[in-house]
Amino acid sequence: MAWSLVANAAQLLFVLLFAPLVAGVLSRLREMVQSRRGPSVLQPYRDLRKLFAKGEVISEYCSWIFRITPYVVFVAPLFVTALIPVLTDYPLFLAFMGDMLGGGFVLALGGFFATLAAVDTANPYGAMGASRTRMVGFLAEPIFMIVFFTVSSVAQTTIPYIVQKHWTSSLDAFFAPSHVLLMIAFFMLILAETGRIPVDNPSGHFELAMIDESKNLEYSGTSLALIKWGGQMKLLVLMCIFLNVLVSPWGLATSKSSSALLLAVALVWVKIALLLVAIVAVESSLAKLRLFRVSEFLNAAFVTSVVAMMAALLKF
Repeated sequence: MAWSLVANAAQLLFVLLFAPLVAGVLSRLREMVQSRRGPSVLQPYRDLRKLFAKGEVISEYCSWIFRITPYVVFVAPLFVTALIPVLTDYPLFLAFMGDMLGGGFVLALGGFFATLAAVDTANPYGAMGASRTRMVGFLAEPIFMIVFFTVSSVAQTTIPYIVQKHWTSSLDAFFAPSHVLLMIAFFMLILAETGRIPVDNPSGHFELAMIDESKNLEYSGTSLALIKWGGQMKLLVLMCIFLNVLVSPWGLATSKSSSALLLAVALVWVKIALLLVAIVAVESSLAKLRLFRVSEFLNAAFVTSVVAMMAALLKF
């Protein structure tokens, strides 16, 4: 039990401390591909420090929803971190409190509160962004459910620590059409849920074109820092689910020792770097879709997940 608590704390610190670095590396890689210098990979840390040092301006007409939303957005990814394999190959304390579907609902809860807070401010741009975000969420959430239903059908469970062992049981299981299609659908889902191109452009600040960023226009100071940090952690958590559960548990600690945990940090970062390169390749080769074309992208992800489920049910 004591080691489980230590390993869980290590996973929480990994997500908490390295999430801004993942965002910084992703931004830096994208700028390099576009032949621009770009900011340092440590810029997200500087931005967070600056925001935490600033004061907040909150309208007296905002309700309690606006005030608690930053904390919900910040805590939701940390809660999911306790349910998934981030650094260890073996189950930890709280690992069986929820499955992949429950983790998806917790992440969606943060987005739901952010949407309510955007409408709560009575800012027209916030409500516009909230409606667009709900449209994306309405199309993305069925993909989440189909992916998890397919996982439960194939692996006979949705507990992440058990699911990851199924895909690596044999090469036939890993290269099965259902598994390959699941990985493709979930990768497309990561792009949509974290506001990446082609669904949204996180570096764009034109109010009429914003989707995800427009929900944060009324926040400042500490609240804005918590929301930005929470969004960065959500990206890292989804990447860990994709890499450590659906792709391969390679690099995770298999023994209960501090040296194994430290080695896992380095090896997991190797996998994260490869996935960041893939995300940058997609963002650099595609343009941001117009709003009415976003549904086509998510429909393609949905069809891919449905075909994966059919292939799993038919044992194809």
